Amino acid sequence: MARAFRGTFTALYVETPNTAAMSEEDKKRLQDNKRLAQQLGAAIETSYGDDVPVQIAEFARLSGISKIVIGRSTIARKNIFSKPTLTERLISSVPNLDIHVIPDANTENSYQKRKRKVQVDTIPLRDVLKSIVVLLAATLIGCGFDALGFTESNIVAVYILGVLVTAVITINRLCGILTSVVSVLVFNFFFTTPRLTFHFDDPNYIVTFTIMFIVTLLSESLATRLKENAKQSAHTAYRTKILFETNQLLQKEQDENAVITATAGQLMKLLKKDIVVYLSDGKELDVPNVFRTVNSTQEDLISENEKAVADWVFQNNKHAGATTDTLSSAKCLYLAIRVNQHVYGVAGIAVNGIPLDSFENSVLLSILGECALALENIKNAKEKEEAAVLAQNEQLRANLLRAISHDLRTPLTAISGSAGNLLANYKKMDDELREQTFTDIYDDSMWLINLVENLLAVTRIEGGQVNLTRSIELMDEVVSEALKHINRKSKEHTIRVSSGKDFILAHIDAKLIVQVIINLVDNAIKYTPVGSVIEIHTEQKNKWVIVSVADNGPGIPDEQKPRVFDMFYSGANKVVDSRRSLGLGLSLCKSIVTAHGGTIFVSDNLPNGTVFTFTLPAGEVEIHE
Repeated sequence: MARAFRGTFTALYVETPNTAAMSEEDKKRLQDNKRLAQQLGAAIETSYGDDVPVQIAEFARLSGISKIVIGRSTIARKNIFSKPTLTERLISSVPNLDIHVIPDANTENSYQKRKRKVQVDTIPLRDVLKSIVVLLAATLIGCGFDALGFTESNIVAVYILGVLVTAVITINRLCGILTSVVSVLVFNFFFTTPRLTFHFDDPNYIVTFTIMFIVTLLSESLATRLKENAKQSAHTAYRTKILFETNQLLQKEQDENAVITATAGQLMKLLKKDIVVYLSDGKELDVPNVFRTVNSTQEDLISENEKAVADWVFQNNKHAGATTDTLSSAKCLYLAIRVNQHVYGVAGIAVNGIPLDSFENSVLLSILGECALALENIKNAKEKEEAAVLAQNEQLRANLLRAISHDLRTPLTAISGSAGNLLANYKKMDDELREQTFTDIYDDSMWLINLVENLLAVTRIEGGQVNLTRSIELMDEVVSEALKHINRKSKEHTIRVSSGKDFILAHIDAKLIVQVIINLVDNAIKYTPVGSVIEIHTEQKNKWVIVSVADNGPGIPDEQKPRVFDMFYSGANKVVDSRRSLGLGLSLCKSIVTAHGGTIFVSDNLPNGTVFTFTLPAGEVEIHE
């Protein structure tokens, strides 16, 4: 029906105070029915209460159930004054829902007989002693009241209180019933005339005894029911607490193994049993993780047979193992850790051949569901992170292609145009024009070469493929070497070099640091007007060498400063020759300086201009004797 209506299928079990009195045969039948429901794809839910129709109706209302299917017992009402059957009461409780009643030809009247048989089982000695003590106390108090001249109704109230106390402090319900009967007899024996006999002179005592017995019996029944309801409420509260704790623990974990450890801890706390968990990579199960309780029997839970059962559960997405009809030779009960049809792993519980009760089974499935959701969230987060990385790489690749196609066209066109002009008009040109044309070709070629070098250097450093070849270098020589390779347009600017002291040594890869200084000075030349002053200053503080490249140009706006070291970012400025920079130079500088263990940052050069500052590890003079 669920498939036909394209709906969900839920099997509801209502646990009542009579559950504890069920025979082993009925318990087995209950487990068989649950197992059948699971095999058919049902979600097993458990509700607690003494009024089954009310619990079913309330569950249907809260869960949005539209159709109810229930079996109708062959037990019928004996007469019009008999209590309505469960089916009749359910129909009256939910008149707006479709209720499908299926006759159950196998249900017999023998359940009531078995229930009564269970109730007359041996009463624990502790309960007998408690009942006797309560009766003695009630009798002594009754004698005191009688001596003080209290009426018989007060003494009857004492015995009713005694019955209530007995019902609360004892386990077996029969104790409360027997206490009700004995209370009437004791009251008759001690407090009706003639005293100390079971005879009575006043016929009105028959009514007194009858009412007293009914009141005490009803009091006992109500007290027992309240105690069972309190027990069921405690179960529900404990389940809610466990699930809340599990949810809180799993939300904090960002690793699959941590999620499994937290889940196993909660299961051991609930079941007091050993747990084995297999994670899955989507195709097969990984190495099992075994979690043992303090009093573990140290059984082998990861034998080949156990692994085979766990693998069957993973492949079929069904329960199997101990206490089931499938591969029951296993020591553990295996359940899939799943969300819908996707299985993230398998959990095994060492049940020692004892089936889990409905409460434990319900909480177990809920915890495994929470675990599966946590694993799914981790998987989704990883996929999202990987997708973000791929998207970023695609964006970088797109930016690179866009920048190359746009920015390389101008120098390549200039080179080809100048070369074509030389080929066509070489003899017509004078020496000055030829030299200028060759200079233009050289400048554009060097720009392309510097671009390619920066691209290769960024790729190697970002990929971790560069091994620094460090040595102790004199910083004045490093700066001088860098200035030899500066753009020819540096003649249009004033470049000054200063140092905090005569000799400053740094432990660096000189070739890479030369590239950093070249990029910073070229950057200053590009973005400052002709005639600007560029200062390169070097000083040492403690174990660090500080190098700064300052200019007095227009500066960099504050909103652009956080992004100047990003790859392909060139800001809003235009270079002097109208070619937009690819934005690789500063990104390369940051990568090289970071590889040396230093830092690089940008700041304002007051009153106007920009200062790029980076740090390098200082070196010490090595003396070889």
